[in-house]
Amino acid sequence: MPNTKDIKSRISSVQNTKKITKAMKMVAAAKVKKAESTVKAARPFADELMVLFRKMLATVGEESAAGLKVERGLDNYPELLREREVKSEGLLVITSNKGLAGAYNANVVKAALKRVRENSEKGIKTVIYPVGQKAVSALKHKAGDYELKKGYISVANDPTATGANIIAEDIAEDFVNGNIDRIDIITTRFNNMMSYSVQDWEILPVKIEKAETHEIDPVMEFEPSPHSVLQQLVPMYISNTIYQALLEANASELASRMTAMSAASNNAEEMINTLTIDYNKARQAAITQELVEIVSGAQGVKG
Repeated sequence: MPNTKDIKSRISSVQNTKKITKAMKMVAAAKVKKAESTVKAARPFADELMVLFRKMLATVGEESAAGLKVERGLDNYPELLREREVKSEGLLVITSNKGLAGAYNANVVKAALKRVRENSEKGIKTVIYPVGQKAVSALKHKAGDYELKKGYISVANDPTATGANIIAEDIAEDFVNGNIDRIDIITTRFNNMMSYSVQDWEILPVKIEKAETHEIDPVMEFEPSPHSVLQQLVPMYISNTIYQALLEANASELASRMTAMSAASNNAEEMINTLTIDYNKARQAAITQELVEIVSGAQGVKG
């Protein structure tokens, strides 16, 4: 049995660990409430934007890029709406910059690698756009048939519309130039404080079921023209979809970290209790041994 000094040292070490995990749990809990409010507040806008987009496509229809002023890939909305044979697929893989969040990052990377294998079996090349340091680090050292693009680090734990727009411009440029034929997002959807789900969102080419004729607003007017409005709406839709994915991932990651740190704190408390029992047993055994030695010594003197 270990001596009392060793056990006491272990108890002190576990207590220090518990303080850290408890503090991290409290920080994550404070942040996840704000993240939850943000992601839930953003969902209605995303839903309404989808409805408006469907009405626009049903009203305007598809158009060629002729006559459009195109300065960047996002401006070329007819090309972004056009489906073509998929020879290469881009994956926007969203993780966090930090660990200690349970299996959150591992689950996202696992889903991405599964898609890579599926594409490889179909003869489709995969190009990965990693968001978050964990995606960059994990995919850099994983074996697989894919090309790893530059990572987006700062936007992972601080989702902003500006950051989402930068990502949208990069992937739209690659799509319009023919470097990739489809873009999907591997992200997580925040369900509640205790759960999230890894999801695959289709983003390019934009696939939206067109509205029925009766759903079209008969008084809808477009200025200066329908195609000018659609040229602004498509980039907004793509950027907002990426922004929503970043918000969902951020809230999911914080909830996962809170749960993981809560479990770690509970495990530390259980270990402290077990070690305390061991300490008491060791101390009792040491006292008993001392008493035996004292009694034996006294009997020897009498003899």
